[in-house]
Amino acid sequence: MKNIKKITALALSLAIMAAGLSACGSKDTAAGSTQAAGSSSSAASTAAVSSAAGSTTALQSSTEKFKFGKLKIQALGGGACGAPSYVAFEKGFFAEEGLDAELVSGTLDELKTGLVTGEFTVTNGDFQYFPSIQEGMDLKIIGGLHKGCIRLVVPPNSPIKTTKDLKGKRIGIDEMGGTPQSVATIVLANAGIDPKTGVTWVVYPLDQLTTAVKKGEIDAFAAWDPFGVLAEQKEGYTALSDISTDPLFAGKSCCFLYASKKQLDENPERVAAIARAYKKATEWIKANPEETAKLEIEKKYVATDDLNLLTQLIKSYDYEYTTNNSYEDIKYFVEQFNKTGFLKKGTDPKQFADQVYFDIFNR
Repeated sequence: MKNIKKITALALSLAIMAAGLSACGSKDTAAGSTQAAGSSSSAASTAAVSSAAGSTTALQSSTEKFKFGKLKIQALGGGACGAPSYVAFEKGFFAEEGLDAELVSGTLDELKTGLVTGEFTVTNGDFQYFPSIQEGMDLKIIGGLHKGCIRLVVPPNSPIKTTKDLKGKRIGIDEMGGTPQSVATIVLANAGIDPKTGVTWVVYPLDQLTTAVKKGEIDAFAAWDPFGVLAEQKEGYTALSDISTDPLFAGKSCCFLYASKKQLDENPERVAAIARAYKKATEWIKANPEETAKLEIEKKYVATDDLNLLTQLIKSYDYEYTTNNSYEDIKYFVEQFNKTGFLKKGTDPKQFADQVYFDIFNR
């Protein structure tokens, strides 16, 4: 199989423009022509000065509008739950907070590198950064964003009826060390299956997971919404775990807003502005779930045009920017990951939460 990686253990990694002004006058012996040339030159000079002044004013205006400068956010992954980034961008909440934002795509490793180098200031992420933090990546969780959004599913007529039946099976995921995989490790561990040795992990693009099942290359897959729920509704798949309702995850933030500790130290007001933009976005989403779904479809942020489905998913995510609750959720998931081998053996949940949590609004 081309472009497919089979791995049997968890692998966790990591306009300035310049302008020149010149005046060129032709020699003319007629006094009138000389006068006209002089007038033209004078007008050109005046226009040039006026243009330069206008450019300066425009630059000043732009600087005043975006006092915190440019902000690049990796958010174009196709997940329905990326709504806070989409809404903050499309509804102008980033701009309101003085941020000239740009949404980009990329891999988890590229994002980790960008957070270290300063290319990215924040990211909307789940638990996939916990191991990296233990390995020295200096990130802080500055808020929870929502609940739900990932499913572990099996095709119709599958012999896999419960999570225990996944032992020895091949599970499709979009990337090693990503959130769908980390969610699946919790499900497996609680079913008595070692996530490192009890299953085979197979990487595919999200939109190729159902095709891989049909080809017999995988037995189940874990994915962001809407990919899992579309498989359920259109092809008769069954969810072994839907983290919006599964007792292992229900009521707890699955997506957090992470910020670089370096950025927090060097420019805390800028990070606070980003957090405020996300808080405004989650409030708008909660009040306008159908409008949020329309925005995601019209702007092609998601791989579906089913408005009713997307609206229901967005409602189920219970969008709310939380701070204190995030601290408790961090501790809970550290306890879960202690069962999976996802974190260093014996990681202390409280100690980890104390290290990672940062209340951006009450610092």
